[in-house]
Amino acid sequence: MRAVLKVLAVALACAGPAAMAQEMTALARVDPAASTVKDGWFGKTDLTVALSQGVPFRVFLLDDPARLIVDFREADWSNVEAGDLLAEPGRIAALRFGAFQPGWSRLVADLAEPMVPDEIGMPIDPVSGTARLEVTLKEVDAAAFSEAAGAPVDPDWTAALTAPPKLPSIDKDSFTVVLDPGHGGIDPGAQRSGLDEKDLMLNFARDLRDALRRKGVEVLLTRDDDIFVALEHRVAIAHQAEADLFISLHADSLSQGGASGATVYTLSDDASDAATEHLAARHDRSDIIAGADLTGSDDQVAGILLDLARQETEPRSDALAQILVEGMAQAGGPMNNRPLRRAGFSVLKSADIPSVLVEVGFLSSKRDLTNLRDPVWRAAMVAAMADAVVTWRDRDAALKPLIRQ
Repeated sequence: MRAVLKVLAVALACAGPAAMAQEMTALARVDPAASTVKDGWFGKTDLTVALSQGVPFRVFLLDDPARLIVDFREADWSNVEAGDLLAEPGRIAALRFGAFQPGWSRLVADLAEPMVPDEIGMPIDPVSGTARLEVTLKEVDAAAFSEAAGAPVDPDWTAALTAPPKLPSIDKDSFTVVLDPGHGGIDPGAQRSGLDEKDLMLNFARDLRDALRRKGVEVLLTRDDDIFVALEHRVAIAHQAEADLFISLHADSLSQGGASGATVYTLSDDASDAATEHLAARHDRSDIIAGADLTGSDDQVAGILLDLARQETEPRSDALAQILVEGMAQAGGPMNNRPLRRAGFSVLKSADIPSVLVEVGFLSSKRDLTNLRDPVWRAAMVAAMADAVVTWRDRDAALKPLIRQ
């Protein structure tokens, strides 16, 4: 096992000092034609990523589920498809890659069986300057994998890769809404007909932000770029901003039950139906998809589930959901046949901030997909949601004296 840990340490050393990583600004392009995944003899698998130049990188393992993670500084994956590297599943069951944070990208390999790095290197051609990340994995038993797994403790990398985005200065005395465009970066969310949920919802959130600001509402986004933001950080951003309201925006794909139409969700320990339970599970897999280390996350979430605060917050969230549904329906919807639902979405678990998750539509519905592509329809929904938020703000303010009594 010392050999495994030594190999992982070598990978970190290849990353170079933090100063070097910060100074490198040119993107290294990933060459899909020269990048491969090959299962070999004696339980070994070779992963090769060809780059136009050498970059700092690190390699580590995460368990439950078993994943190999490679972080790159300034690597561009925009012209690469998963099938370019992994023709068919083998010991590596699936690959995902893409932007993780500004200036950083990540590759996540789902492992069909326990494997650890046996050799890691990034040789650089002295003539062309091109580089090849080469990782050879070998089969081990589950106990050996668990011992080797875990995100490395490296302050220079961890601070850059896990810190929530810095917030702009805001007026703490004003009514503040935090909008949360779902997914982002390495996690595209639902995909259909060349559209990614992460892009659709970022654009929708920007439009809704502008509409609310025109009404005098202070608005922050959990992300204003194509980056990954961990679920716990999305909630932390709302707390840091001392938000009065948190709205998470999605357009998922859900074949179960033929889901279609706008739907607004509030928090509940028990899902209101099987389809909603399935959807909540999909949403909460976002951190796994992006290769996040979830060790101890349950305790962190449990720490903010304050029953006393939720007694006041839950009815306020329910009131917001009802007003949103009414406003979106009046604007033409279309709405889901059960537009108000409940589930245990992680991003709704703030005890002291009224929170809802809005599925603006479902990419799995042909009708919803057409609407989401239509700028006129989107503008109507944005206007309806902005009006609903202001209506809720005014009604909630009027009720506060009664709640205090």
